[in-house]
Amino acid sequence: MELAHAEVPATALSATEAIRMVAGFDVEPTLTIDAATPDALKRLDLQWHDKAWPVLADAGSGAFLILPPGGGGAAVGWVPVKDIAPPGLPSRIASATGTPEFVVLSADGTHLCAVAEEEYEYWIIVRPLG
Repeated sequence: MELAHAEVPATALSATEAIRMVAGFDVEPTLTIDAATPDALKRLDLQWHDKAWPVLADAGSGAFLILPPGGGGAAVGWVPVKDIAPPGLPSRIASATGTPEFVVLSADGTHLCAVAEEEYEYWIIVRPLG
């Protein structure tokens, strides 16, 4: 990923709101992947690219907003980025942090997407906002 020249929309969810929307007990995943399968991260990468990428990346710039993965990301807030090597975002995040979990917001603030690790599954969550 690289930093993008994009603004965080004034109407963007707060980091706390976004985390609650993807980590609450009532969250339903868009898709689940069995984390125990040998190719789980590869499947996660491909399904992320198929399910989330089309609603996430700005068509013109490829920019989106991410809460920095790992500890303290919510305190930092939304960071505009571009994924310069799709479709492997979840596995690249896992190699850096030890888990593929992350939360992103479309550049226009209309879609919230995330990868979560729940017991023995990876969840892809795609939520339209508004």
